[in-house]
Amino acid sequence: MKKILFLALLTPALNAMHHEMGEHNHSMGNTKEWEINTYTSAAPAFIGDYATVIGASGEVLREGTNGWRCEPFMPMPKGGFKDAHSAAPACSDKNSVAWANAYKAGTIPEMEADGWMWMIHGDLGVDNFTIGTDGQKDAGHKHFIESGAHMMLMPKDPSSLDGQSSDYTTGAPYVMFQGTPYAHLMIPLVGYYDYQPESAPN
Repeated sequence: MKKILFLALLTPALNAMHHEMGEHNHSMGNTKEWEINTYTSAAPAFIGDYATVIGASGEVLREGTNGWRCEPFMPMPKGGFKDAHSAAPACSDKNSVAWANAYKAGTIPEMEADGWMWMIHGDLGVDNFTIGTDGQKDAGHKHFIESGAHMMLMPKDPSSLDGQSSDYTTGAPYVMFQGTPYAHLMIPLVGYYDYQPESAPN
């Protein structure tokens, strides 16, 4: 709980810093420099600055030194990403990389331990209870949530989250994909509801 509180207090400064970075990079287009700066800014600089960076093409843009990996979760559209949020970049430790690779492939995640993932720029959303609905905001999904800044905990044992809430409207950490092999804990940070204010706590 202390760690979550610390992160919540830290996030406003991080958001301001990364907002400025994102505005500056947008003017350059999706160059290699833009990709590196944008994807690594999905985490605090003390992680992103030393992470390996994977481009939208799958190419390694920069080798890292800290065991973390930053990359976009959306394919690059023709003409490039318009901003950091549309790329849905994430910075993941090795266990969350294994989780993400399994999710994309539709296989069961095989992890050595729990994994952590940063997504300060948020993502394009998913139905909280339906796997494979990424980015389908206008498809009529009942429990769709387009996320702002957040972290995620990917447990090695998804059943360890069985007692946690799946309610994404309280502002508290909640479970996404509950009861599936991809169950994970969403940890909202400041700005989490920026893209979907109607789901914010009243």
